[in-house]
Amino acid sequence: MKKIVIVGGGAGGLELATRLGQKLGKYGLAEVTLIDRNRTHLWKPLLHEVVSGSLDTGLEAISYRAHSSENHYYFRMGSLCGLDKEKRQLILAPLEDHHGKQILQQRFIDYDYLVLAIGASSNDFGNASVHEHCYRLDSAQEAEDFHLTFLNRFMQYSEENCLNMDPETPCENTSEDLSDTVTISIVGAGATGVELAAELYQAVDQLERFGIREIHHSSLEVNLIEAADRILPALSESVSGKAAQTLEEQGVKILCNTMVQEVHANSLQTSSGEIHSDLIVWAAGIKAAEFLSRLGLQTNRIHQVEIEATLLAKGEERIFAIGDCCSFTPEGAQRPVPPTAQAAHQMAKLCADNLIAIVKRKPLQTFEYYDHGTLVSLGPFKTLGQLLNQMIKRKWQVEGKLAYWLYASLYRQHQLALYGGRKFFWIWLSSLLEKRIKPKLKLY
Repeated sequence: MKKIVIVGGGAGGLELATRLGQKLGKYGLAEVTLIDRNRTHLWKPLLHEVVSGSLDTGLEAISYRAHSSENHYYFRMGSLCGLDKEKRQLILAPLEDHHGKQILQQRFIDYDYLVLAIGASSNDFGNASVHEHCYRLDSAQEAEDFHLTFLNRFMQYSEENCLNMDPETPCENTSEDLSDTVTISIVGAGATGVELAAELYQAVDQLERFGIREIHHSSLEVNLIEAADRILPALSESVSGKAAQTLEEQGVKILCNTMVQEVHANSLQTSSGEIHSDLIVWAAGIKAAEFLSRLGLQTNRIHQVEIEATLLAKGEERIFAIGDCCSFTPEGAQRPVPPTAQAAHQMAKLCADNLIAIVKRKPLQTFEYYDHGTLVSLGPFKTLGQLLNQMIKRKWQVEGKLAYWLYASLYRQHQLALYGGRKFFWIWLSSLLEKRIKPKLKLY
């Protein structure tokens, strides 16, 4: 029986494990194993909602262990630290618990075919102070950490600006004479940075509705810093312009053509001067894990594994790579396939087909990327983006309710791929009920 090991349970890795479990593991045609350093999966494009509190990870996270038992693959918790291609073995680092106590020693996992799907993280561009002074949104844990910090900072703000704490007497201060604002700087105005800026203002509006004293929309000041000449540089100028207008109407200060030179505890030194910030979020660029360049595989300057059209790593016959941790430039294309959830979804599907083909001794297929467009959610303020018609190679701009429904459907498609139609229906119905009976903002 073939041993197929998938490292990384992100959008692509988990969908791949699910497909292979249902197609191969269920019928004893292969032993499918998924390895991830976390116990649960959360769709990465939702992390900005975790920060604002509009999404509860306890409700949306998927337990790998429970999911694996229902979909005929095996889950092992751990982090990849080495690879022996000759022995076809993975090396997993020792596993520690939440107290830092080692609970498992270094382990060796045999494989016949390996799939790397470990994703990527924001790119600090060699600036060591980013890790020390900035929050990043590369995992659910980091998003939760920033969410609690955000709530605590506004609790301080409320206390500092509400001197009269008698519940029977309203505070004398008004939004016009507050002593200060909470300033948050977001470095990187791609989809993550733009969506986060909007979500933060939505969170402040919700805090005000919950009756927290001296919290107003104007209590928050967001700086959105981008090195390019406009926000959302990957989208059309029209979409970028509308998004900028919407954000500026909410109070976001957009700083384009601005390079970050130094990062300090409460400030950024940029090419335009110093910017004071209570909190700093780093959402600029991407890079894959550096250890990928030490595994004996061909990688690029940001440590992504270079792959062939079959999704096999270049020069390899048994190692595949999918999602953000790999780089593939289609023939005739000027740029590599973008590191997006839709690309990971398409790669996961083809990788599953190719591994099934290997088991059944059929030829491998080649990857063709279909860009269906990009949508950006600015919370309740606006959803907009562009769709691409592959038949006529024309982009259509969408906004309003249609764009909102299309944006929401992206996550539902991911859930459908993981759960199947019947279970997805009950999950969708449950989420509708939760929205009606639970607060719109997570306050813990």
